[in-house]
Amino acid sequence: MADLDGLDIKLNRPEKKKAPKGYEPKTKAPMEWGMKNRLSRVIKPATGRTVMLAVDHGYFQGVAVGLEDLEDTLLPLLPYADALMPTRGGLRTCVSPDWDIPVVLRASGGNSLLGELSDEDLSVSIEDAIRLNVAAVAISIYVGAPNQHKTLLALSRMVDEATRYGIPVLAVTAVGKDLGKGAKYLSMASRIAAELGATFVKTYYCEGFERVVDSCPVPIVMAGGKRIPEPEALELTHNAITRGAAGVDMGRNIFQADDPAAMIQAVSAVGHEGLSPKQALKMYEELKAAGKGGK
Repeated sequence: MADLDGLDIKLNRPEKKKAPKGYEPKTKAPMEWGMKNRLSRVIKPATGRTVMLAVDHGYFQGVAVGLEDLEDTLLPLLPYADALMPTRGGLRTCVSPDWDIPVVLRASGGNSLLGELSDEDLSVSIEDAIRLNVAAVAISIYVGAPNQHKTLLALSRMVDEATRYGIPVLAVTAVGKDLGKGAKYLSMASRIAAELGATFVKTYYCEGFERVVDSCPVPIVMAGGKRIPEPEALELTHNAITRGAAGVDMGRNIFQADDPAAMIQAVSAVGHEGLSPKQALKMYEELKAAGKGGK
């Protein structure tokens, strides 16, 4: 007969680490285990935050400043990134399969700076994404642009295909050359992405960012945007997080910083530890001065 004495033992379980005050999971609908597991690799459950490193610029820019040697750029940065957002070409040629980093794969393309930016469609099959063992796929949508219809249907097709295999889809609310970045437009674009089935959404920070977050039923990740001075980028990160973002996806404001490795550590401290912009800037400057950023 089994020993029943063990039923009286109280388990000494460690207390769960609470997410920062103000964080509430946006995705309330039940998820299949694989989908939830992959998303948890990107948005860390301990804090409900993510600091993604975007390096997919080459798919429409070609050679981007700071990414001339992609592998050399990534080496000092990946230890501090929660997830990497590359193209499949960049992933296969410049990212070692031994590196332990979740991948949010750029899966749309077909445009360039020399043409109409909204002229995008799916550029990666779900089968190739599976072969690459990605944590999620990323698709740009251009609401209000000439090719709005094509990009929204591309998102819908990828949602159908990715959901079949439990892979999250990140919808990127690209704004093109002529579209604005106000709360009214970004709220509309983000909500449309969520309504079409996106698992989470990447969009820009704006005045009234709370409105964008509150009107979107899935997590919002802030896009880093163009290169700005380090103090401004840290303040931007702090503002987005305190106004409800589940994290940031930064590229140029990290790999084009004076000390990229010090910068990604400071951004991560804002996102996961709640450092103020002033505290984060001090951290950045100290790491840079000590040569501990890993530049």
